Amino acid sequence: MKRYSKELIIGLSVLIAALVLVFGIDYLKGINVFKAANYYYVSYENVNGLTVSSPVTINGYKVGQVRDIAYEYDNPGHVLVEISLDKQLKVPSGSKAVIQSDLLGTASIVLHFSNAGDSHNIGDRLIGESAPSMMDNISQQLMPSVGAIFPKVDSLLTSVNRLVGDSAILMSIKRLDRITANLEATTASLNRTVAALPSTMNTVNGIAQNLDTITSDLAVLTAELKELPLQSTMKNVENITSNLNTASSQLTSTDNTLGLLLNDSKLYDHLNGSAQALDSLLWDVKKNPKRYIPSIKVF
Repeated sequence: MKRYSKELIIGLSVLIAALVLVFGIDYLKGINVFKAANYYYVSYENVNGLTVSSPVTINGYKVGQVRDIAYEYDNPGHVLVEISLDKQLKVPSGSKAVIQSDLLGTASIVLHFSNAGDSHNIGDRLIGESAPSMMDNISQQLMPSVGAIFPKVDSLLTSVNRLVGDSAILMSIKRLDRITANLEATTASLNRTVAALPSTMNTVNGIAQNLDTITSDLAVLTAELKELPLQSTMKNVENITSNLNTASSQLTSTDNTLGLLLNDSKLYDHLNGSAQALDSLLWDVKKNPKRYIPSIKVF
């Protein structure tokens, strides 16, 4: 009895392990064996990377998954895909199951429902289509443009090579090198000038202080000049000027003594003659003093 009990326990353990293995594999595939589902079949010429447990979506929402994929030996060139959908989901007649792939190559089935009033029965075949992948669209749309660009790139490279080999361009580059060197020298000179600015600013500050002192002295001088009797002084100057004008007019006129003395030529001639006579008299006195001075007897 014990021997049969051990064999029974071993058999049950193996059976339980097999069930766990099967359900575990289905679970890892994303298949929930405990959830009720309806099964439909779709025939494709190319599954485009579709795998078991790939999602089945409608309007971006997952409503099922791929249950099985098998080659149709009785229909060469086609692959039969079994999909499981939520039991509540009713598939209208004429609906399509389209395989779509993203940039990473992951494929999924997208349901496109028709507007029919009746629905497919469980186990029916849906219309299967394969949408072009994004990489196919890129290769179909981008490659012609790239092919058209290649000749332009070739001509551009030819033009660049021609420019690089142009002697004028090389000379321009050398001139740019010299200009850069001059700019560096100018920058160094500016740096030295900026370094000398503090001493220059000190000198400027000293000059500014001197200017402030001069300005204050000028203010004091201006105040003192305002206190001077400038108006009376200007009147005196005007009076002196008028007197000088009067004297000058009298000197140039012949109706007064000074005017006659300065302007009358006869008076000048008489004075000149008198001076000559006086000079002759003095010369004669010097020559013959006894004639004019009597001799004095000394006792």
